Amino acid sequence: MERIEEMVSATKLNDILRKRDDDKIKKTILWILAIVGTVAAIAAIAYGVYRYFAPDYLEDFEEDFEDDFEDDYFEEENI
Repeated sequence: MERIEEMVSATKLNDILRKRDDDKIKKTILWILAIVGTVAAIAAIAYGVYRYFAPDYLEDFEEDFEDDFEDDYFEEENI
């Protein structure tokens, strides 16, 4: 009977230790995901600010191209 009690107490102790290890692993994974999420959010905000303040060079190019095209078209008609 004594041996069975030792086995039961050892089993309970192992269950408690496993539960602590599982909780530790879950907390570690949660912290890693929180850090990755924070870095991703900061990167998204930085990209949004960059896109808001960066000048749009393509718009200027299109305006210059339209001006050049209109001048050439009218010059050919007058000739």
